[in-house]
Amino acid sequence: MKNEEEQTAFEKIDLFTHAPAVKQDLLKYGWLKTFDEGATIVNEDAYIRSIPIVLSGSIKVMQTDVEGHELLLYFIQPGESCIMSFLGGMHHEKSKIKAIAEEPAEILFIPADKVQQFIKDHPQWLDYIFRLYHKRFEELLQVVNAVAFTKIDERLWQLLEKKKEILQSNTLNITHEQLANELGTARAVVSRLLKQLEQSGRLQLSRNKIILL
Repeated sequence: MKNEEEQTAFEKIDLFTHAPAVKQDLLKYGWLKTFDEGATIVNEDAYIRSIPIVLSGSIKVMQTDVEGHELLLYFIQPGESCIMSFLGGMHHEKSKIKAIAEEPAEILFIPADKVQQFIKDHPQWLDYIFRLYHKRFEELLQVVNAVAFTKIDERLWQLLEKKKEILQSNTLNITHEQLANELGTARAVVSRLLKQLEQSGRLQLSRNKIILL
């Protein structure tokens, strides 16, 4: 990293505190970028040149099918990275996912060509990757189970609760269309279910905003 502002940003999270050599290389080779809410960080079919580590904010990872339908896979939170970016960067492949800032985010980018060198030099870095892989694998299993076995109204409520947890706010600035895209369903379905939740007293709807009660 190149300046005091970037150093301060990296210190916001307790990452590699007990592995100073890893931290030193991250600071040496990484660079910091900030993204506004809704900004696209990685696009599908783009070559992965760098690996992101989220320092603040959060990122949602989406996948699109051949017909253009989207589905939310998981969220990346401070201290975490995207295992799919690791794999794509190491094998010089195109991205199979799209990453979007769920809220304003600061991200440390590591050159993809340094990842394998980090693995050779730092056992703690390899452990970090394995722990991320394990977590993402469990989250993707949850997505598969939810799509296959959970009713859409339950999935919608779980998504709203997850966003509340990540944003640490009962007020969610989101459209029905965005929720439909993340759930891989139709906007009309989401609007109908949100209206039912409002009638049951679990939330309050206003323009592009949902307040969980």
